[in-house]
Amino acid sequence: MRLDDLDPTDNARDLGSGGGGGGGLPLFGLIFALFGRRLGCGGLLLVAAVLVLFTMMNNGNLGLPVDRSGEGPGTGQTSTEGGGQGVCNTPERLEACRVMRSTEITWGQIFQREGKRYTPATINFFQGGVDTGCGSASSAVGPFYCPGDDGVYLDTSFFAELDKRFGAKGDFARAYVIAHEVGHHIQDLLGTSEQVSGMQQRGSREQGNAWSVRLELQADCYAGVWAFHNRDRIEPGDIEEGMTAANAIGDDTLQQEAQGRVTPENFTHGTSAQRMKWLRTGLESGDPDKCDTFSGEI
Repeated sequence: MRLDDLDPTDNARDLGSGGGGGGGLPLFGLIFALFGRRLGCGGLLLVAAVLVLFTMMNNGNLGLPVDRSGEGPGTGQTSTEGGGQGVCNTPERLEACRVMRSTEITWGQIFQREGKRYTPATINFFQGGVDTGCGSASSAVGPFYCPGDDGVYLDTSFFAELDKRFGAKGDFARAYVIAHEVGHHIQDLLGTSEQVSGMQQRGSREQGNAWSVRLELQADCYAGVWAFHNRDRIEPGDIEEGMTAANAIGDDTLQQEAQGRVTPENFTHGTSAQRMKWLRTGLESGDPDKCDTFSGEI
């Protein structure tokens, strides 16, 4: 994907290393966040992670333990506002910052056409662990979005795992990861996340999981919408890279690898087929209104 003509986003922070990582739920350091992670410790941990994820979403955040102590970032962290070359200072970060810039342009234009003002998310780079407006997390949770501070959080070491562990290679696969998290930001701005959280609080665990799946699939579709509006930047093989990534992190695929069987009642992100379907829906339509995963079958 060609992004080298774009300046990096100004909405970037370097949060350093060593902050957070436990949040009050230290036994679940392998919780997968909203992008989805493979759990290699068997079915018991997988089920526990799903239970914890549901609890966290009921607390009004996306993928992180809630810290209601009011404490700020942990010691040993640095925060550099202003983005640009000061923060986007490695090839991996520069690529991520350019993807963020393209999402700002794309969603800014879409919102403007609808008579709305788009407020960009901030990309926060960290290493090891981090404290956020939604609580604390370690790099093990993968990329995630926190509605408490409008932040996309990324330890760029995840990209190596995306390549080697998930078999999702290429720059478009990496861009899809970021665009998916920005999709959660769109949901936050539109009030969708809050509505889903309210429905989860009133329903059972399985119902909450089902709402989570629909939320995740919509974020996939929004990532596809972003890609559609940047189709002049897409190169041969890019779409295949995105589909490979979406396929690799489907609930059924991850569960089969982790525990040797599939338990649909514990799905929180959607199957591989569903994730590819909704990414493709956004890619082919470019219309956010086509991303209604909350009506009818998914």
